[in-house]
Amino acid sequence: MKIIDLRSDTVTIPTDEMRKAMAEAEVGDDVYGDDPTVNELEKKAADIIGKEDAIFVPSGTFGNQLAILTHTNRGDEIIVEKNCHIVMHEVGASAVIAGVQLRAVEGKNGTMNPVDVENAIRDEDIHFPRTGLICIENAHSSGAVVSIDNMNEIKKVAEKTGIPIHLDGARVFNAAKALNVDVKEITKYTDSIMFCLSKGLAAPIGSILAGSEEFIKNARKNRKLMGGGLRQAGIIAAAGIIALEKMVDRLEEDHQNSQYLAEELSKIEGINVKFDRNDINMVFFELPNEIIKEEKLISKLLDRNIKINGQEDGEYRFVTNKDVTREDLEYVVEQMKEILVRQ
Repeated sequence: MKIIDLRSDTVTIPTDEMRKAMAEAEVGDDVYGDDPTVNELEKKAADIIGKEDAIFVPSGTFGNQLAILTHTNRGDEIIVEKNCHIVMHEVGASAVIAGVQLRAVEGKNGTMNPVDVENAIRDEDIHFPRTGLICIENAHSSGAVVSIDNMNEIKKVAEKTGIPIHLDGARVFNAAKALNVDVKEITKYTDSIMFCLSKGLAAPIGSILAGSEEFIKNARKNRKLMGGGLRQAGIIAAAGIIALEKMVDRLEEDHQNSQYLAEELSKIEGINVKFDRNDINMVFFELPNEIIKEEKLISKLLDRNIKINGQEDGEYRFVTNKDVTREDLEYVVEQMKEILVRQ
């Protein structure tokens, strides 16, 4: 029987078209700039995202950390939202790789108040680190989307002080679909943008970092420093091209499935769905251990061929993706009901 995997949209399987493109990809040594498939992907990505240039990197965390390293000097401080991916799920890499410290701003579902951002910027003082970068995440890993107006206001703050803005746009195409705008309407408020090919877009590996020509030139050298020179990378870049050409428009299906799942789960007694963070393909909900122990729920669902992660900060997260159909979700809801009724 099929395994229904709700742990993340990183678990997607590449399409047959992707596999064929990978097998037939024209390749060269990308470190020398000789891989035509990587070059095509980078140009296509820069055009779509509205930036001058782009570089192919192994992962989203790699792309974010490469951006931070390229934008900042050692000892700088960067402004981030308290619960963003860079803070919560990137293993403290900013301290290790770029040698910067994080100044976390309390946000609401990932959205920072521009006044708080401005107040977090350091004055010139012998005791203070230099504020080297502002980071925004959109869509936020909480499942919520940051508004265009908010990004515009933070951009105005950044321009007053000459501080660049990096966008962790791992799921920026999800954000664009949720906001019903072209992705360039989001990225125009940032100096650099990282987005993932290997999440909802279903490529097997890789992300893109985009920005100005000068920024990407510097990032290319830093990518080599970080061990990201991938040689004949066209084999994986080929799947990224298909991801951009074929997989962006279908994200709306994941959003609709997520909304369906949220509604149906909310009808089950004991489940508290976080509807204010159901903007994209993620459903966050509380299900107290008093009703069912975390380990028991995971085990019982796995017995029914459903994979989920455990709680984080008291919440479960189910993520819809291209390999999970509406019929699969109907089955998930029925199994959840059956498991909880039998407690």
